Amino acid sequence: MSLSESQTFTVTVLYAASLLPALVIFALFLVGKFPRWLMATYVGSFILCAIGWELWISYGLVDGLDVASRRPQAMNEVIPMHINWVLNSLGDAAAVGLAGVFLVWLAYGRTNSAFMAWRWGAFAILSAWFIAQNLFVEMYVYQQQLAEGFRLSWAPLMPTGPWYNPTLLNFDGRSVQLQTQLPWVLMTPIYYYLLLRCYKKWGVQTRDGV
Repeated sequence: MSLSESQTFTVTVLYAASLLPALVIFALFLVGKFPRWLMATYVGSFILCAIGWELWISYGLVDGLDVASRRPQAMNEVIPMHINWVLNSLGDAAAVGLAGVFLVWLAYGRTNSAFMAWRWGAFAILSAWFIAQNLFVEMYVYQQQLAEGFRLSWAPLMPTGPWYNPTLLNFDGRSVQLQTQLPWVLMTPIYYYLLLRCYKKWGVQTRDGV
């Protein structure tokens, strides 16, 4: 069974957003070109995303369907369930999290001033980015496996679980639901706090740039 065009797009986006950044990040870190505080943020956010929701919805741990039950067999062959949560968490940590850090850095004049103490402007940028990318992912990347009718597991950062999951909007024949938007809404303050802690511990010597 071959992949459809939309399924090929999903597979390509997932692998490109997870493995490519990971390889670049670790290579740069090994040669001393990737700051320790950013590496700590990357690893920490990977763990938070994994335990916050990715593990739960991949395996359907609490009253939900596992990912293999929510997508065609062709997709399961190219993205095995047991690495699905790893790939998604890697993408969350880099293509979402570190991209948000970069946007904040640009907005604050290419300095690390927003990482020294809480700045509501930085928080707003992170929040807008996290929510915007999550809307895109739900509507255009994972719509087929997150659509209405597919029951997702409860997770720590999806506290309403499948039991209260209203549709928030419909657009272009695609739906957005509360349960799948909650993780990044709740993750924003957690992520920013992690970022501040990592910078305070390891980044004070690199204040003039990321």
